[in-house]
Parts: sequence; structure tokens; C-alpha cells
Amino acid sequence: MSFIQIYIEGFLVIMSMMTILWVISVFIKNVSIVDPFWSIGFLLAGIFYFLKTDGLEIRKLILLILLVIWSIRLSMYLGIRNWGEGEDFRYQQFRKDYGEHRYWWLSFFQVFLLQGVLCWLISAPLLAAMYYMPGTELNVFDYTAILIWVIGFTFEAGGDYQLARFKANSINKGTVLRTGLWKYTRHPNYFGDAVIWWAYGLFSLATGSYIPLLSSLLMTLLIIKISGVAMLERTLSKTKPQYKEYIEKTSAFFPWFPKK
Repeated sequence: MSFIQIYIEGFLVIMSMMTILWVISVFIKNVSIVDPFWSIGFLLAGIFYFLKTDGLEIRKLILLILLVIWSIRLSMYLGIRNWGEGEDFRYQQFRKDYGEHRYWWLSFFQVFLLQGVLCWLISAPLLAAMYYMPGTELNVFDYTAILIWVIGFTFEAGGDYQLARFKANSINKGTVLRTGLWKYTRHPNYFGDAVIWWAYGLFSLATGSYIPLLSSLLMTLLIIKISGVAMLERTLSKTKPQYKEYIEKTSAFFPWFPKK
């Protein structure tokens, strides 16, 4: 099969999952269930690409293993964090703005279809890394990708762990986490997530495929400008008075030493 054929079928796999999630969300009236399954969409796509492409070379196996670790860890973290919390305030506001009688079907297009399309577009490096140059040995781009993935995973998983411990202590309620990885960047978890996707892009580059790097760029833009950093900054600036001082002293995204 051609790259395009497999890629299009990958879209159908992702949208099948998103459609099932949408049906469930209608019954339980909670669109938030889509959040823990965002990373699972990439995992399903990755497994599908793995099975549909030729060969069992080391690059494919390493990429799939890294994808499984990243996806399951993130999905479990978000699922545990959101358990019993009800629908996220973003979706509650949408439900209020559009009305219950309309939002049940509008949510499919606004949330599930949109996230499905983005997941599909961003998954391109996964397919490229598995499709092109089967049977070739690892090269410098592969080893660099593995190193960058480890750095990204350390920031993402480490940042989430430190934040979870911080929030678990009632003494810290209403305050701002400024220690550990959070001392050097206001969003170590988002930074780590972006770095991980550049690692996946490098696996694609290792096969001589350059265009899928645009998917890594798209993920980074989503994290910084739309669904991650920008939105969270607006919320925290309103709800936590100390956050203004934190902004003045701490790097927004890329880790760096705090200002004195």
C-alpha cells in the first residue's frame, strides 16, 4: 500500500475512536472524556501504521515502544487527575453558550472531529518513520531522537509528578509551584510534550522524510498558542495573585535560570 493509502486509513481508525467517545459523552453529558484519550488516538494510529508497513526493523520497534510509554503514561495521568471532577469548565461554558439542546451534536464537530483531524495530521511522522527505508540501520538522527525523547519525557512526566504532589498538599492551595522543574519553566510538562514530538519528527527525518516535521511544528504551536500555555496562563493570571510575580521571574516555555 502507498503512504497516502495507509495515512487515510489511519484517519478512519482515529475517527472511529473519536466517534465512539462522542456517543459515550452524549449519554454521560461529559465531553471531558476526550482529554485522556487524546494520546490514545496517537497510539492507535501508531499501532495501525506499525501493522500496515513492511519490516520489523529496530527503528519501528523503538518508535512503537516510546509511543506506548508516552501515550499510556499521559492517558493514565489525565484520567486519574480528572476522575470524579465532572466536566471541564471549558466544555461547561460551551454547553451553556450553545444550549443543551444543540451542544450534544455540536460537540462532535467542535471537539471530537476537530481533535481527530489534529491527531491524524500530527501522526504523520509516526507513519513516515515506519514506512520509508525499511530494513535500514539506525543513524545519527535516530540516536538523537532517542536522546531528545528522554529529555522531553523527563520534563513532561517529571513536571506532572511534581505538580500532582504539590496539589495533593492542602497547604499549597492557592499558591504557585516554583521548585523542581517549575523553577526553570512555567510549563515543564508542555515543554516536554513538544520536545517529544520533535523527537518523533527526527525519527521521520532519519528515513529522509522531511515534510512530516511540519506535524511536530503544528503540535508545538497548539501547545504554546492554543490549547496549552496560552489558555492556562490566562486562567492562572486571574485565579492566582502570585502568578504575576512568577511570570516576571520564570521562563514561559523554554527552561532557563530564573531572573533575580
